[in-house]
Amino acid sequence: MNTEKLPLSVAIITKNEEDRLPGCLASVSFAAEVVAVDSGSTDQTVDIAQRFGARVYVEPWQGFGRQKQLAIDRCRHDWVLVLDADERVGAEAQAEISEVLATGTCVAYSFPRKNYFCGRWLKYAGWWPDRVVRLFRKDSARMSERSVHESLEVHGPVGALHHPLIHYANKGLEQTLSKVNQYSSAGANELFAQGKTASVAKALLRAAWSFCYNYILRGGFFDRGEGLIMAVSDFMNVFFKYAKLRELQKQKEKDSLF
Repeated sequence: MNTEKLPLSVAIITKNEEDRLPGCLASVSFAAEVVAVDSGSTDQTVDIAQRFGARVYVEPWQGFGRQKQLAIDRCRHDWVLVLDADERVGAEAQAEISEVLATGTCVAYSFPRKNYFCGRWLKYAGWWPDRVVRLFRKDSARMSERSVHESLEVHGPVGALHHPLIHYANKGLEQTLSKVNQYSSAGANELFAQGKTASVAKALLRAAWSFCYNYILRGGFFDRGEGLIMAVSDFMNVFFKYAKLRELQKQKEKDSLF
């Protein structure tokens, strides 16, 4: 049996992912290198990564985009695969990656992504096929500097792979609420830096539109209870993003008085 590893670097960012990281790292055992940038885990995340042979660097949190680029910058191979700790590469996707590295004609490739939320594969509201560009030549792409909802900026043709990445979007509703808090704060800070403004009415209207668009117009209701929970969490994320932006505005106005 051929056990030679692919000339591929896998870039991962981590923080307190001891329960999900082993599955992720096991799924990329075919790669010659794994680089993990950790932002201060207090559990066994770093030890687990090292046991799997990853090179681990500890960096203060700089937002999703910049943090992932720190991992990419430390990769040694020409081809890089960016993964999150809650994602997995299946055998069929592995074979497709191997083929790309041998005969690919594009500088980057997107995967469809199967998102599991509360144990259910979400198929509506844009959750399938949910294409994400994750495999690329290091000299032809760079991660955007957005603090949340980051993406790769690719210079050259992008191909489409057929086999999906597997994404376990949450460990439970408690983590979902934690993500809402984290993402809404990051989004508010990003909008504030751009000079955007908000009001309670604006927060409510944008959140209501997000719910109607995803749950009704894009068919989220077909995903049953999990589709409703996801739509409500999206509503909360949008509402609190603009509510927090309003709070930042008010604090700025208060500070300007002194």
